Amino acid sequence: MALDGRQVGRCVAGADGGYAVTAPGEGSYVLVASAGGRRPQARTVVVGAQPVAYDLLLDGTSGLAGVVRAADGGAPVAGAAVIVTDVRGEVLAKQRTDGTGEFAFTGLVPGTVTLAISSPGHRPLALPAEIPATGVTRVEAELRSGAQVHGTVRGAGGPLGDARVTLVDAVGNVVASTTTGDDGAYAFSDLDGGQYTLIAAGYPPRAAGVTVRGAGVEGHDIELAHPAA
Repeated sequence: MALDGRQVGRCVAGADGGYAVTAPGEGSYVLVASAGGRRPQARTVVVGAQPVAYDLLLDGTSGLAGVVRAADGGAPVAGAAVIVTDVRGEVLAKQRTDGTGEFAFTGLVPGTVTLAISSPGHRPLALPAEIPATGVTRVEAELRSGAQVHGTVRGAGGPLGDARVTLVDAVGNVVASTTTGDDGAYAFSDLDGGQYTLIAAGYPPRAAGVTVRGAGVEGHDIELAHPAA
């Protein structure tokens, strides 16, 4: 590459790493080398009347690898979404774990990142990680099973579709809301254990308390009806 940024020649290194580029004439040039999974290098070389030998060393880039397991039993969690974000929250890389729960990222810039992991039926997890200047950081993550609440909203003795069901935690925060289908069914998943209130509306609203354990499925049906005249 000329000093003004114009490309004047290029080549692909052979199996032994050897290369040869023809310069258009004598002078100073910028030699740029890059390869997948390696940190690119740029060097200034001076070309005279005779061929110039110039060796380059491409270092490996930093990486992040690890495994995702279930907290209850340690079984690998396949297909979990793993997302790497920087300190500003921008996504740097993402992938899903393989059949053994493993994941691996290469080419990451050194620094502090956040690893966000999620999988159906489990509570999402966020972990800080430090990417070194060289080498690979190893992370082992455990996902806890999320509790579930499901049931049926009924009205006048039959399932009530299109009813709004809201789940509120013990301090009054709305955790989630959903609308029942034609069969009157509703479901909430990936919940923390604790005391919640279910509020159903569509007919005159009705609220009922429900206790959610740390894992498993809780059933709770709701009956809606118009008040008697």
